[in-house]
Amino acid sequence: MRVEHSQAPAAFANDIEAFLGFIGLERGLSKNTIAAYTRDLDQAARFLARRGAADWRAVTAAQAGEWVHSLSRERYAVASLARKLTALRMLARFLVREKFREDDFTALLAGPKLVRKIPGTLSAAEVARLLAAPTGGDPRALRDRALLELFYSSGLRVSELAALSLQQIDLENGFIRVFGKGAKERIVPVGGRACDALATYLAAGRPHLVKPKTGSQLFLNNRGAALSRVMLWLLVKKYAKRAGLTKNVKPHGLRHSFATHLLAGGADLRAIQEMLGHASISTTQIYTAVEPSRLLDQHAKFHPRNQR
Repeated sequence: MRVEHSQAPAAFANDIEAFLGFIGLERGLSKNTIAAYTRDLDQAARFLARRGAADWRAVTAAQAGEWVHSLSRERYAVASLARKLTALRMLARFLVREKFREDDFTALLAGPKLVRKIPGTLSAAEVARLLAAPTGGDPRALRDRALLELFYSSGLRVSELAALSLQQIDLENGFIRVFGKGAKERIVPVGGRACDALATYLAAGRPHLVKPKTGSQLFLNNRGAALSRVMLWLLVKKYAKRAGLTKNVKPHGLRHSFATHLLAGGADLRAIQEMLGHASISTTQIYTAVEPSRLLDQHAKFHPRNQR
């Protein structure tokens, strides 16, 4: 993996780049995450240099605390603040691990409390209206119907959906092979309706979109190239409007709806974690924040002292 180049003061940059190389190779973090950490650590380094720190090995806990405190005045989102602190903590632990420092200068830092919101989801009826929005039998309608059906059936990330190739699809056995964050491969089941829509698109839609230089990309635009993430976003917005949905429907909302509806139907949280490609179960647990009415219903239905 290409190592990000730090724009920090020279005395800080070498350790940042060594750290970035480590997390890129050993931790398998995505390019976007590494790029964000690079910006965060460069920002911290510039601040610390102005506070008199010669390099990372000379940074004190007090100086690090000043940087964190200064961020609170910048009106960053809580998630951004948490990420910046995570980047600094990971770097400090790396320096200790590599014996560049004896102490972790971030050990006593207190970060912002990250309150995780329940992602916006659609009801099953709203999803049905959205999936029915692409009408007609022309190639683009067949493509869009297959795309939306697969999106909801698999819970893929937008980037994963855009990158799908023909080789990843196994309609006969009803699954796809997905290469997610950190190039990790996972198997994701595909429901019957999505398989049917994909089969129709592959037989009667995609051949009409193929151009001489088309590769093995699954979903094609009018030029025979893969649909971009931006185009996927626009298509979801287009069909949400056509379906008469008043919610602010975003592509990731279909992924959230997929997970929420599975959990509501009784699916195991670990299985949902596997399908979503979450590295940690804590990420998946956000979907357990269900409505109180469902909790009451589940208690009434399954608690032994409620059985009459």
